[in-house]
Amino acid sequence: MRIFEYVFMQRAFIVGILLAAVIPCVGMVVVCKRLSMIGDALSHASLAGVAAGLLLGINPVAGAAAAAAAASLGIEAVRRRLPRYAEMSISIIMSAGIGLAGVLSGFVDNSANFNSFLFGSIVAISDLEMYTVIGVAAAVLAAFILLYKELFYISMDERSARLAGVPVGKVNFVFTLLIAGTVSVAARTVGALMVSSMMVVPVACAMQFGKNYRQTILYAVGLNVLFMITGLFLAFYLGLKPGGTVVLVGVAVLAVIFAGKRLFAGRSL
Repeated sequence: MRIFEYVFMQRAFIVGILLAAVIPCVGMVVVCKRLSMIGDALSHASLAGVAAGLLLGINPVAGAAAAAAAASLGIEAVRRRLPRYAEMSISIIMSAGIGLAGVLSGFVDNSANFNSFLFGSIVAISDLEMYTVIGVAAAVLAAFILLYKELFYISMDERSARLAGVPVGKVNFVFTLLIAGTVSVAARTVGALMVSSMMVVPVACAMQFGKNYRQTILYAVGLNVLFMITGLFLAFYLGLKPGGTVVLVGVAVLAVIFAGKRLFAGRSL
């Protein structure tokens, strides 16, 4: 257990477990709204914000948060105008984010700093970044708990939610900000290219066992924390990249679950 003798690993576990607990809460709503790829769109938009932050000499995480918030609002605006083709809004914003990130990254002198946001650098975060993650995670979790019923309604059926008196527009606005905050801090730790996987994979695993909405969320949070802890241990002792290792652990577990269910289904026949 010498892994906990290092301060940077202690910070990595604190930040990793917090993010692992928060991301599936947002991911559950995203999956139920059939917007699973929104994490990809926002993560690419956040990279444009990172590049802009580095160029302007401001905190890249703040730039990522601003870009992710703008992209979230953009997706919501396009989705309202194309309600029957909601997934098109994600593709449009993701294309804009990729293009802008590609152009701005060409002007960044410190490419190593920019590249650290692609796959994350959870073992290299500072105390300030750790406190930022703690603050954002606490805010997202508090907002999710306070708006639990409203988010449940709009994730199932927005039209029925409006008829039930839920302020759908306001709730969607708050939710887009929650996604933006989550993506921006996760981009620095687990990597912008990994955030979408951490939103969807644990929820997909939990859906194989959960019998209702709340149970599925609890399973997703528990599984994602397990993926994070296992991935950090493997990354430390095998010399692997933490962000990619965490995601691969989750995908491997999902594959095992699918194989197990098929095996048991075949035996029952």
